[in-house]
Order: sequence, then structure tokens, then C-alpha cells
Amino acid sequence: MAPSFGGLQLTPFSSGGRKTLPDDDAGDLEDVRLLDAYKEDDSGLEEGMRGIQVRVTGMTCAACSNSVEGALRDVNGVLRASVALLQNRADVVFDPKLVGEEDIKNAIEDAGFDAEIMSEPSRTKPHGTLLGQFTIGGMTCAVCVNSVEGILRKLPGVKRAVVALATSLGEVEYDPTIISKDDIVNAIEDAGFEASFVQSSEQDKIILGVTGISNEMDALILEGILTSIRGVRQFLFDRTLGELEVLFDPEVISSRSLVDGIEGGSNAKFKLHVKNPYTRMTSKDLEESSNMFRLFTSSLFLSIPVFLIRVVCPHIPLVDSLLLLRCGPFLMGDWLKWALVSLVQFVIGKRFYIAAGRALRNGSANMDVLVALGTSASYFYSVCALLYGAVTGFWSPTYFEASAMLITFVLLGKYLESLAKGKTSDAIKKLVELAPATALLLVKDKGGRFIEEREIDAMLIQPGDVLKVFPGTKVPADGIVMWGSSYVNESMVTGESAPVSKEVNSPVIGGTMNLYGALHIQATKVGSNAVLSQIISLVETAQMSKAPIQKFADFVASIFVPTVVAMSLLTLLGWYVSGTLGAYPKQWLPENGNYFVFALMFAISVVVIACPCALGLATPTAVMVATGVGANNGVLIKGGDALERAQKVKYVVFDKTGTLTQGKATVTTAKVFTGMDHGEFLTLVASAEASSEHPLAVAIVEYARHFHFFEEPSTTKDAQDHSRETRFSGWLLDVSEFSALPGRGVQCFIKGKRVLVGNRKLLTESGVTIPTDVENFLVNLEESAKTGVLVAYDDTAVGVLGVADPLKREAAVVVEGLLKMGVIPVMVTGDNWRTARAVAKEVGIQDVRAEVMPAGKAEVIHSFQKDGSIVAMVGDGINDSPALAAADVGMAIGAGTDIAIEAADYVLMRSNLEDVITAIDLSRKTFSRIRLNYVFAMAYNVIAIPIAAGVFFPWLGIKLPPWAAGACMALSSVSVVCSSLLLRRYKKPRLTTILEITVE
Repeated sequence: MAPSFGGLQLTPFSSGGRKTLPDDDAGDLEDVRLLDAYKEDDSGLEEGMRGIQVRVTGMTCAACSNSVEGALRDVNGVLRASVALLQNRADVVFDPKLVGEEDIKNAIEDAGFDAEIMSEPSRTKPHGTLLGQFTIGGMTCAVCVNSVEGILRKLPGVKRAVVALATSLGEVEYDPTIISKDDIVNAIEDAGFEASFVQSSEQDKIILGVTGISNEMDALILEGILTSIRGVRQFLFDRTLGELEVLFDPEVISSRSLVDGIEGGSNAKFKLHVKNPYTRMTSKDLEESSNMFRLFTSSLFLSIPVFLIRVVCPHIPLVDSLLLLRCGPFLMGDWLKWALVSLVQFVIGKRFYIAAGRALRNGSANMDVLVALGTSASYFYSVCALLYGAVTGFWSPTYFEASAMLITFVLLGKYLESLAKGKTSDAIKKLVELAPATALLLVKDKGGRFIEEREIDAMLIQPGDVLKVFPGTKVPADGIVMWGSSYVNESMVTGESAPVSKEVNSPVIGGTMNLYGALHIQATKVGSNAVLSQIISLVETAQMSKAPIQKFADFVASIFVPTVVAMSLLTLLGWYVSGTLGAYPKQWLPENGNYFVFALMFAISVVVIACPCALGLATPTAVMVATGVGANNGVLIKGGDALERAQKVKYVVFDKTGTLTQGKATVTTAKVFTGMDHGEFLTLVASAEASSEHPLAVAIVEYARHFHFFEEPSTTKDAQDHSRETRFSGWLLDVSEFSALPGRGVQCFIKGKRVLVGNRKLLTESGVTIPTDVENFLVNLEESAKTGVLVAYDDTAVGVLGVADPLKREAAVVVEGLLKMGVIPVMVTGDNWRTARAVAKEVGIQDVRAEVMPAGKAEVIHSFQKDGSIVAMVGDGINDSPALAAADVGMAIGAGTDIAIEAADYVLMRSNLEDVITAIDLSRKTFSRIRLNYVFAMAYNVIAIPIAAGVFFPWLGIKLPPWAAGACMALSSVSVVCSSLLLRRYKKPRLTTILEITVE
């Protein structure tokens, strides 16, 4: 472990949680990135709380996960705990002042399960406040101390500052999003003192794979290198795995500098690569599957001879005579069976006893209890029968093979189940594999010229790095194109099939494929801030969540095992008492058997055939597959509860601008109603709108610029850039007292006279009269599905601009498709009634709500919910956040970036409305599959238990031996998982099929 610097102790400060935006601010979300604030890490928690993920191994069914959840919630200081059976993972939110990570780990282990605190993917920090230590030279007295403290406390972002003269150290609590450590150092130096940064309370962890260490001396060299690197807090090297875990201060040293320092310090003898947390988890899952396979094959190898001794050997005279040789009190065959089955029962089957023991210690019962009970009953009865025969000479039949075969079949089922469960998380594995392993870094000299190309680990990319991307290779990080042009295939991330053109200043997404030209990109978002990482995080979080329908399975699991054990005892008593009373003939008994043995075999079959696992797996496996399938189709689902609600949607409420329309407004008409010159009119309007970021304002400025300079219209992004540039381009008029009025327009003063640009409401409220000819022209525009923008100068209406926003080509077909699916489409917009009705008529929507303010859209949602209907809201995620939050199912639609989707339940990565149908259809098919799983799981137990209990034996002669019952039990859970896996074959619905269109 690296020693701490100078023996100084830093007190960590809890980071403040991110504030939820009020409804009134919902319109100012343009800069919120995709998936921001969704990942449930420290930034999304209550103030002072922490969240961690723990890998939990040893869980076999829903009863186990419930047991772990209960154990965690009983820990003082744990606020929330959620356990996912399929992922073998627990998400825990706790108060670090009351409980630590080790306490949480110990609580899980005390419950009888293995626990490991999981390292989180590397993330770009920091957030919240940090405590930094600085050396301050040149201080001679208390006046100097007070002077430095006063300077530091006045700095923006500094919360607290304390300076010690004796140690020449200063501790500063600061917000790194406002001020950096270098700014603090510069402020101290500007005051005439010397300063340098020492360390901060921030810490990050990285896990590295190390090659080149062959002996103890190499390990000591590695330790020496790490101890000498400034900023390293702690380290742990595992020689067996070749893994190095380092805890370091990212304010002092970056992860790349750390790796370079280790490799450089060893003269390139040691080679390091970053271990991806997701691939580490995958390897552990594979390790669990291989361990289960090893147990199964061992059990099978030992069980086959037992089966042969019982079934085949009696028909081979020579072998049979050897087995009938007496060796002490028992026959040779009995000794062999006893020895082989003991190995299966207590060595291979030890895991069932351990798991059953911990479940019973925690006051719960799971499948392991049933397996341990059934196999123990069969094994110990057979042992007692042998001993009783040796003492009395009366030899009852033994059932060693039942115990061995039962364990073998259960292990086979567990192995198949682990394989099948692994398939359910294929979507995350595919997403992880999208990220390239390495990147080509362009190294600059002090003059900013590129002097070297260097291959680095993709997980060591830092914001600001310039990377070279060759044609046919993947983009290593989110960034901006600095040089070159190409086409990039983004289908693997956004689901958009057509390649996207990329020029200088175009954004690129990490994990996408560069097709044609070489590119130089500057990395902007890395680690957990990257779009791909956030998609993976979203899918993971969704798979961790529990659908409400899962509560039914959890309840059944809690009472299932006790109920089955009670039924088994009733079966034992029923058959035994009936036999002693002569209710059935002795001919039914096995050779040399008695009523107790006959009844016991039925009871054991009841215990082992019952399967709580199938019920517990019915929902989570389907949700896992569905969220993965959705991600592959560009539909990101936030959880099982969202899936469950979406399948019941009755109303889909569409925002108009940017959702039903393309969001690319263009001016089609400009008419002046006074003697003002046309060019003067456009200059006046453009000057007023140049300070606005509204899409209509951008379109108006672009139109005016084109009129004056005869330039071709630009793309929306270019138009926005021009709207900013044109303020200083010389042709616009000076504007004063500019103000944007949400839902109305803009107001400003030009040449001392008031200018109003907006809708009727703006002019009417400002006391401006709208002449009849202006009103008639405005009505004609609105009836042709265009938005009319009124312009008033010096309190007189001077002209009107007609702005059109074309409908998306698929809008009308999607609306018709929703109607065919039994879903009622509704349109809500802030536009005027005439334009809204014209647009609605064009797409086929009957129910329209117009002139609705952003906050009023939530009230529209509530009006549909009054009768208990499930309402979905589809918006562009910018000013629709209140409505998305109010809806039962919020769907944020967009190309995957610059979308505020905190309030949405679904993120539709493409701008295609067809994904709304995909989202609803996928949820319906998923819950049909879940219901089918439940029907099968319930029907299996309802039918199998009576058969195992021998209910039909008197009439049909059907009798299930325990080993056959075990095989049925093992296959039942496998069949449920395989049923869920069929969702992987899901295909997006074709609109021609939904609309019943026959294509000739």
C-alpha cells in the first residue's frame, strides 16, 4: 500500500445531488445530454448518500434474492436495496456516515452468500465539492495567513479555506465545476506567495491487467514504482489473476499518466491494459457456467456406474456374480453404490446443503432446501435400510441411484439455465464489444503541431485528446471532427441504417464505424459520460428493475417451499396410513418393500418435482431479453415497470413541433402591409429575432440573410451558427431591452421604438390592434397548416411572416397504425388552433389540443388519466419534460444527443415515429411472453405435484421415481428461460402488416 503524503488526513465531502428542474424551467433543457442524470450514481442520490453495486453469488431463486434484500434493508444506514437474481447483483444506496462498504458486504455474507464490491466503469469526474491541499511558501506571520485565507475565500467556487502557518499548508474546499486547482494556485501566486497542489479528497479506481511479472522480484519492483508515483493512494496486486487494482487521486495524476509511469518505470518490461468492468463481469459469469458444467460432469461420471449396477449389471451373469459377493456385512454392489453416492451426495452436492443451510438461517426456504431434503431422504433411508438388513437379515430395497441421479439432473438443469441466462444479457455484451480496444492518439509538441502517432488503450482516452480514425475502423470516443470528411455508420448505436455524413465540427459517437475517409477527432465525452456507456448503463439499470407483476412471483416464492414440504408430509402420511389400514393391495408395494418405503418414494418425488425457480425466472428473463432487443432496435427502455405500463397504453399524445413535424422550420411567405420596404422589414424582424434561440427565430434570421446576400439556405445547425454570427456582421440593427416571452414571441426596442414579433396573444396583450386585412391573411396561412408570425413596429402591425414545418413522411402512416392497434392518437401544441387543426387533419388525428403552454401539456395528460386510462406522451424532450413526467409512459424521441430524457421511460434513439409503434408492440409481446411463462410455471406445478404424489396411481398406474421427478424439475426452469429467449427473434412490426396493406 502506498503511504499517504506527509501523513496528512483529508476529510471527504459528500457531493450534492443534482437538482430536479421545475416545470417552469423545462423549456431550457437544450444543453442536457442524452441520458444525463439518469444513471443512478452518486449524482442522482439524496444529499450525503452513496450508491454501490455488489456482486452476489450463490443465489438460485427468488427466495434467495428476497433473503439478500431483507438482510441489506436490516442494516442500519441502508436506504434502499434492490437485488437482481439474473445478474447476481445488488444495488445499494446507503449513508456512509452510518455504514461502510465492508459492513454491506459482511451483511450479505452473514446471510450465507458470497459478496464482492464491484468497481464502477471509469467516469469523468468531478462533481460536488472537493477538499484540496496546497503547499504555500513565503508566509512569515499571521498577517500572511489571514491574507491568503481572505484571497481564497473570495474566489468563486471556494466554499471554505484554512491555512496553517506551521506546516505551510492550506486546505481548500472547492467546487471543481466552477474553479480548478490551477486557478487556486494562480490566485495564491498572484498574491505574492509560492503555491503548488499536493492532493485532493477525490479518488478513482482503475483495474489493470499486468504482464511481464515472472517472479517475486518483479512484484517488488512494481510495488516500488507504485509507491514512488505521486497521487497513488492504495494498490493491490493479485499475481494469480495478473490484476493490479489502484486507488489514485485524479486531481494529481490521470489514469493514462499512471499507466505510462508504471511502464516507463519498468523500462517497458511491464505491459499494462485496462480491464473493462463489463468484460470482467462477463468472464465471471462464464466461470460460473464452467464450474456448473464441471460439477455436472463429475456427478454424471459417478452416477452412471450406480445406474448400471441397478439396471444393467443384473443381466450380465459374470458381473452380477461379482456384485453379489459378500464383503463384510454387505454385498460388493452395496459397498460400491454407497461409496459412489456418498461422493455425489456430500462432495458434489455440498453446495445444496450450504445454500439450504444459509436460507434456513435467514428464515426463508428455497429450491436448495427441497433438493437437500429430497436427496437426503433417499440417501439416508438407503443407508438405514442397509444397516437394518445387516442387523436383522431383512433386506429392504435401497434407492441410492435416486439420490445420485437427482443431483445429476438438477446440476444439468442449473448448467443449462446458466447458459440460457447468459444469452439474455447478450445485448449488453454486444454493446460493450462495439467500443474499440485501442485508439490512435496524435501527440502534439509545444507549438501545437502533431509530431507522433501513438496507440493507446481506448479506456485511457481523456477529454481533449485528438485521435486519428482510419476508414473501416471504429470511432474510439464521442467527439468533434477536427479534420477530414467521411460517412459514419451509426446504426449500432442509434438504429439509423443510413450512413451519416461527417464534416469538420460534426459530432461523432464512440463505437460507430467510419466508412470512407480518414478523420481527426477531438474527444469530448469519455468513460461513463460517453453515449455508448450511458446506453449500456441504461440497459443494465432497466434489467435490474422489477416489473410490478414480479411481486406476484416473489409472494408465491415466499410461501412455496413450506407449502411443498407440507404437501410432501401429507403424501407420506396419506399413503402410509392408507396402506396400514388396507386401503390398497400389497401387490402395489416394491419387492421386499413396505408401506413406509412405498409412501416415502411418493413424498420424495413431491419434494423434488416442485420448482419455485420457474416462477422466479418468468419475469426477469423476459424483461432482460426485451430491453436488449429494444436497444438493438434503437428503443431504450428504462425498466420493467415502463414495459408493463406501455402494453396497456390507450392514448398516445404527440407534441407537434419536432415530433410530428421535422423541426426544420422555413419561411415561405413574407408580406408587408405598410409602406415599409421589403428589405427594411426583413432587417427589422431579423434584428429582433437574432437574440432568440427559438427554431422559428432561427428560420426567420436565415431567410432574411438569404434575402440580403442571396446565399443558399444552410442546415439547421449552420443556421443556428449564422444566427449568432449575424449579430456582429454589420447588417443588423442595434437592439436594446430584448426579452423572450414564452408562448408569445419576442419584444425589443430598435431606434427607440418597440418591436413585437410573435403571435396574436403578444400583440393583443401589448395593446396593438390587428387590422382586418392582416387578420384575413393570417387566417389563410393557418388554414394551410402554416404558422403566422405577426410583426409590429412602434405599436403598429406592419407585416406577417408565414413559417412552415414539414410533416415527417411517416407521421400519417404511424397515426393510422396506432388506430389499427386500438390506440387513440392525440396532438398537443402551443401553436394556434387553425394551424393545429390543419396539421392534425393532414396526419389523421381527430383529438387536438392547441395554444397549450409547456406547463399546460401536463394538465392535458392528467385530463386523459382521470378515467384510469394509461397515457403515453411522445415529445422531443426539450420543453416537454413536464408532460413526459406526468404521462404513464414518457417517450423522448430524437437522434440520440442533446435530449433531456430524465422524465421519459423510453428513449427512441432515431427521429422516426415508427419506433413508437415498435415500443408499444415490443411491450405487448414481452408481457404476452411473461404471462405464458407464468401459465407454464403454475401449470407445471399444479399438474406435476399431484402426479408425483401418486394421485393418479390407483387408476392409471402412473408413478414418477424421484430421479425422474428431479429431471422434470430441472427442465422446467430451463424451459421458462428458453421461452423468454424466443423474444430474441422479435422483428419490428411492418406498417404494411398493421395497416393490412397488400403489396403487389
